[in-house]
Amino acid sequence: MDDAEAMRSVHEFDTYEDVRAALADPALVPELPPTEGEAAHVGASVAWLRASVARFSHGEPHRRRRALAEAELARLEPAVLWERATETVAESESESGSGARSPSDSEDMPSLRIRVVRTLAEALGLPDPAGVAADVATVARAYFGGEVPGADEAVARLVGRLTPTARAGTDVEGAGHATRDSERGEVWEGESDSARDNQRGEARDSEPDSARDDKRAAAPERERRTPHRSAPEIGPPLGPRVNAPEIALESPAHLIGLLVQACDATAALVAATAAGDDARPGDDIGAPLARVLRQHPPLRTMRRVAVRPTRVAGRRIAAGDLVLLHVAAAHRAHPVSLTFGAPPRVCPGRAHALALSEGLRKRPLSAFARLHQQATPLLLPNAWDHASAAALAAQGFAAVGTTSLGVAAAAGVPDGVGAAADATLGLARRLGRRGAFLFSVDVEGGFSDDADEVAALAGALYAAGAAGINLEDGRSDGTLAPVELHAAKIEAVKAAAPGLFVNARTDTHWLGLRQDETAARLARYEQAGADGVFVPGLADREGIAVLAATVLVPLNVLYTPTGPTLAELSALGVRRVSLGSLLYRSALAAAVSTATAVRDGHALPESPRPFTYDGVQELTTECRS
Repeated sequence: MDDAEAMRSVHEFDTYEDVRAALADPALVPELPPTEGEAAHVGASVAWLRASVARFSHGEPHRRRRALAEAELARLEPAVLWERATETVAESESESGSGARSPSDSEDMPSLRIRVVRTLAEALGLPDPAGVAADVATVARAYFGGEVPGADEAVARLVGRLTPTARAGTDVEGAGHATRDSERGEVWEGESDSARDNQRGEARDSEPDSARDDKRAAAPERERRTPHRSAPEIGPPLGPRVNAPEIALESPAHLIGLLVQACDATAALVAATAAGDDARPGDDIGAPLARVLRQHPPLRTMRRVAVRPTRVAGRRIAAGDLVLLHVAAAHRAHPVSLTFGAPPRVCPGRAHALALSEGLRKRPLSAFARLHQQATPLLLPNAWDHASAAALAAQGFAAVGTTSLGVAAAAGVPDGVGAAADATLGLARRLGRRGAFLFSVDVEGGFSDDADEVAALAGALYAAGAAGINLEDGRSDGTLAPVELHAAKIEAVKAAAPGLFVNARTDTHWLGLRQDETAARLARYEQAGADGVFVPGLADREGIAVLAATVLVPLNVLYTPTGPTLAELSALGVRRVSLGSLLYRSALAAAVSTATAVRDGHALPESPRPFTYDGVQELTTECRS
C-alpha cells in the first residue's frame, strides 16, 4: 500500500437509505483497480479496457460510453435473449443426455461463465461466439484487479473481433485505413471521414437498410473511425499524443465491458438461485429472481471512490476517499433491491441481465409474458364483454384485458366490492372458448382475503384460457390491504397456476395513500412471484422513470389522456400500458349521446362509424378459421 492509499479515509454504509444515496451520487464511482506495473497498451490490455469503459469513468466520458452501451443493448430485445438462453440449456441437455436440471447444478462456475457469455454473444450476433466467450472469461479474471497470464492478449483478440468493421463482415486487415508511426509505434488516422466512407460504400450498400441503421445506432460516426490492430499485436502505451484512436476503440471496449460484467455477475446470480436457501428441492424453476437478488446479491459489498468532495448521510467524503457499500446488509432491512444501482445511476443492462438469468434458469417465457419483454410497451385495451374483446382482437391488438368496472357494471353490481366474481369467471370462459387471442383478467383483489380461495379462482381462470390476471391491494373501504396478505395471495396463485402471468397492482397512487410505500410494496410483490407490477394513478414523468428503474419486473401504468404519450412512456421504461375503463366509459358516453341526439332531433354526434349488425354477429361466432 502506497502513502496515498494509506492516508485516504474509508467510509462504510450498511443501511438501505445510505447505500441507495451513495449509489445515486455521481461523485462516487466504481473504484478503478490498481494498475501499478500494468502497461495500458491501446486496444490490447486490460488496463486500457478499464480506462475505456463506462464502469470506471465519470463525467462526459461516462455519458458517452454509457450511451454506446445503451445503443448496443437497444438492438437486442430481452425476450430474444431469454429465449436464446433457454435454447442453450436445452441444447446442452440434449448433447449430454442429462435430465431437466438447472445449469448451475451440473456445471462449475468457469463453465457457467462461458455459457453466459456465449449466449449473450450469440444473441448480439457477434462473430465466433465460442472464441469470444473463452477470451472474455480470461479477461474477467483480471478485470477487477490481479495478474492473469494471457489477459492482455485476450483483450487484443476481442478488439480484433469486435470492431464495427469486423462485426460487419469486412476484412479487418484493411478496414482501419490507419497509418503507423514506426518510430513511436502509435496509431493515427490516415484518411478523412469522407474518403473512408467512399471506400466502404460498396459494403454498406450491400446491406439492408435496417441492418445498416442498427450498426449506425450502435456505433456513431466517431466510433466507426476505428484504426486496425491485428489481434496479437501489443499497442503503444496511452499517452498525451493518442487521441482519435482512443475514442474510436470505445466501440469494441464497451462491448467487451458488457460481456465481462455479464460473465461474473450473471453467472453468480444463476448459481445463487440453485444453491441459495430459497431454492425449492426438486423445483427447477426455483425462487423468484427478485427474492434471490435480495437474499443472495452477486456483489455483497460494492466499492466506490470519490472523484470530488461530497456528502452521504451527513458524512463528509473527500476526493479520493474509499466508500464501501454493504448491499447485503441493506437488503436485510429493506425489500427493494440495490443490485443494479439506484436511480438515476442504474445499470443499463439490467433488463438483459434479468432476461438472460431467467432463461438460463429455464423459467418459461409464455406468449403473454413475451409481450412485456419487447422494445415497445404492450398496449393493453380493456374489454367488458365478448363482443368488445373480439372486436379489439380483430383490430390486431396482441392481447386484450378486461375492465373490472365494465364487467361489474354490465352485471349490475358495483366495482371493487367483490360482487363480480361470477360475472368475471363467466366472461373468461366465454373468451377462452374461442382460443383466438390472449387475454388477461382483472380480478380486483381476488374477491376474497383467503389466499387459498384466490388461488382456486386463479386456477379456474387459467383453465378457462386466461393468460394473466390483475390482482390489486386496494380495498372497497378505500384502504390498502396489508402487504403480507397481498404477497400471500400472489404466492398462492403462482403455486396453483405457475403459467399464469400475475400483474400485482398497488393502489397507493390510485387511492392517494402512503405513496412513499409504493416501491417497497412492489418489491415485496416481486419477491412473492409477481410477473409484472401495476401502479394506476401514477402519471408524472419523473415518478414513472424512477419506479421503472427500481422494479425488477415489467412496470405497467394506466394511460391517461392528459399524461405522457405511449412513446414517452416507452422512453421512461414502462413495459405495459393499460387503457382500464376508458373504452367502456367512452362507449357508454357514445351510446347515450347517440340516443339523446336521435330523441331530441339533433344531428348524430361526431364519432367513429358504428359496427354493422352483421359485423357484430361475426364477432360472436364460436369458431373462426
